[in-house]
Amino acid sequence: MEKSSGSIGGGAISHGGSRLGDQSCGREDKSVHMGSVRMTSSAESLFRVVPMVLCVTALVVMLKNAMSNDYGSVSSSDLGGFKYLIYANGICAGYSLLSALYLAAVRPPSSSSTTTTTMYSQQTAWTVFFFDQVMTYIILAAGTVSAEVVYLAYKGDEAITWSEACGVFGGFCRKATVSVGITFAAVVCYVLLSLISSYRLFSSYDAPISSSSYPAKQGDHEIGAGFH
Repeated sequence: MEKSSGSIGGGAISHGGSRLGDQSCGREDKSVHMGSVRMTSSAESLFRVVPMVLCVTALVVMLKNAMSNDYGSVSSSDLGGFKYLIYANGICAGYSLLSALYLAAVRPPSSSSTTTTTMYSQQTAWTVFFFDQVMTYIILAAGTVSAEVVYLAYKGDEAITWSEACGVFGGFCRKATVSVGITFAAVVCYVLLSLISSYRLFSSYDAPISSSSYPAKQGDHEIGAGFH
């Protein structure tokens, strides 16, 4: 009887020790995961400052782009494509700043469960993913429209009676070209941000279970045994 009691006591201690070990491992895994999430968000927040700087630069260059000479005067406000580029760059610059602050500030509570943390991350990922897509198309449209205006200013188009103007307003065209080029650099940054946000979003979901993971039915075992 004493041996039996000792065995039972030893088993209880062993079982309790393994349970404590599992809990400590779970806490360590959770802390490692939270640290990785914070580090990734901080790095992405810093990267989002890059398109903000590009958009502000393109906006200022185009906004101050005006020229006058003996042939007349021209300003970026005279052309709808350039006005749209100014507004689009302003909107995207503001969004870049807000999204960087949002990702830096929004953190799941450290005491929350794994399920709560996952739901929290998915909500954040959906929000950032949606607005990243919208801003990418806005800035891409602005760059494309403005590039067409610059092309017409350099080459002209006789079919629509649009004469070449850069021979007369060369400085204006050069500044417009610089602004459009910077805008397309911002487009590249937004494309990369869209890829990052889409990866973060879809990686937060579990992969679908393949049919081979399901247990085979009894009939399948019998049919397989019949072939043997």
